[in-house]
Amino acid sequence: MTDAIEAVRPHADEFIALRRDIHHHPELAFEEQRTSELVAQRLQSWGYQVERGLGGTGLVAQLRRGNGGKRLGLRADMDALPIHEATGLAYASCNHGVMHACGHDGHTAMLLCAAKVLAGAEFSGTLNLIFQPAEEYGTDDSGAVRMLRDGLFDKYPCDAIFAMHNMPGWPQGHLVFRDGAMMASADKVYITLHGKGGHGAAPHRATDPVVAAASLVMALQTVVSRNVNPLETAVVTVGVLQAGSANNVIPQTARLELSVRALDREVRELLRQRITELTQAQAQSFGVTAEIEYRRGYAVLINTGEETEFARRVGTELVGADNVTPQGPALTGSEDFAYMLEQCPGSYLLIGNGDGDSAGACMVHNPGYDFNDGNLAVGAAYWVLLARRFLV
Repeated sequence: MTDAIEAVRPHADEFIALRRDIHHHPELAFEEQRTSELVAQRLQSWGYQVERGLGGTGLVAQLRRGNGGKRLGLRADMDALPIHEATGLAYASCNHGVMHACGHDGHTAMLLCAAKVLAGAEFSGTLNLIFQPAEEYGTDDSGAVRMLRDGLFDKYPCDAIFAMHNMPGWPQGHLVFRDGAMMASADKVYITLHGKGGHGAAPHRATDPVVAAASLVMALQTVVSRNVNPLETAVVTVGVLQAGSANNVIPQTARLELSVRALDREVRELLRQRITELTQAQAQSFGVTAEIEYRRGYAVLINTGEETEFARRVGTELVGADNVTPQGPALTGSEDFAYMLEQCPGSYLLIGNGDGDSAGACMVHNPGYDFNDGNLAVGAAYWVLLARRFLV
């Protein structure tokens, strides 16, 4: 451990309490009014210049020191999820049906703790702390997109930007890095097959969209297995198949909803092409028509090589090589930090939330999940050390 840990340690209890306060008062995407106010007040009290209202409820805090020309961006997300909490914790959500089930309360507290330490530290350059709303929004109008649309990097240009997310299943405090594609794109597809309804006893007088839908589900399973290079990663999941309401009635329509993911931009486009072609061909073969709504979600998250190598070195210096995975596995989950990385070089890393039977091993987006408070000091110290090494 470095002196960054020692600099953070006296503040750990304060920010654990703050994290639990944020956890107790979770707010959904673009509703993070209380959280944003809490964050802004503290940053201003430590001497940061704060601009609020970027992307709705987002904010940026800037601190300039010395005459260095380098500009660093660090990002934390603030929003919660529409999940009813089942942890039984004393600080469990007081907002019914809303829960910090992904650890954004911890991400916010880690960056705030680092901000307090860095406010009293010596460095040379510009530090931009980005507190983003609506990472969980799931569409290409998410918090990152809206902040960028509001001029995030025009107002606060960065030479590199970094973000961190907790990850259950890895030992608490273990740091995981990966250069290249780290998280998948996530598109949503809504397909409605239009047939001709009729009596279940006279199927020859109807055009059955249910049979067409069943055939389409099976056909879609060939997209990855027969169109995508086996060395590439792609996912096509049919999560919804809805049709009819009575066993003796052939319905007019059948509806499918798909989740489509890829770790490569070209593969993502291939999936769109093949799903669209297959849907139309299957519909035609059964005499029905197909209506397709293809919604592009988050982009592929691609970490740049130089910035990821820098982030690795900082991690190794902080916690030692035994507690670092230098090239971890890619994930088929998605993250809207991808949009920031499309405009600025940088890297997204993971910090282990706990493994085995530990409380922190419960997966995110689960009613029983909670951020591991042991990570607050490690995560904050990582940001402190990274800023010190970058802004020299």
